[in-house]
Amino acid sequence: MNKDAVEQPPKPQSLHPAYSYSVTNIQSKIRTLDRTNVTYSQWIRLFRLHAVAYKVMDHIDSTAPPASSSAEYEAWKEIDALVLQWIFSTLSDALLKRVMDSSTATAHAAWSKLEKIYLSNKKARAASLETKFCNLSLSACSSVEAYCQQLTDLANQLADVDVPVTESRLVLQLTPKKTLIPLF
Repeated sequence: MNKDAVEQPPKPQSLHPAYSYSVTNIQSKIRTLDRTNVTYSQWIRLFRLHAVAYKVMDHIDSTAPPASSSAEYEAWKEIDALVLQWIFSTLSDALLKRVMDSSTATAHAAWSKLEKIYLSNKKARAASLETKFCNLSLSACSSVEAYCQQLTDLANQLADVDVPVTESRLVLQLTPKKTLIPLF
């Protein structure tokens, strides 16, 4: 060994960003997906934003995990369990029951199951939401503000299933409907 060479102590490994204190309460950062107040597309945007920031996108996209025999697998498995907890803790009770079962062992499996729930029956969901949107009346709501909010929520949910509501259509729906007088 060279006299001048000084042996350096090994650098301590830094914690993965997902273990950061700032994500211990994920519900304060990603609202609960409940199909009403927070729509699927809103939840997806928030979740992906955090997944990128905390370097865990590979747990929800199609990236294959490391081989179970590799040295990285245990660390990947721990982070994946954390991301799976994030997903579960940001779902409404009704959705959690549909997503959480024995086949949902990874964050990607839960992510895919949610995607299937929301995107596989688009036409039926769109028809149902369209009916609610068209038939909503001011008298069914407690106030004008509640009526406007419910229309906006329905418009957001329609956008989730690729049936966007134009601004002009939303305004038209907000205007009071006049009763038609039959001509005969």
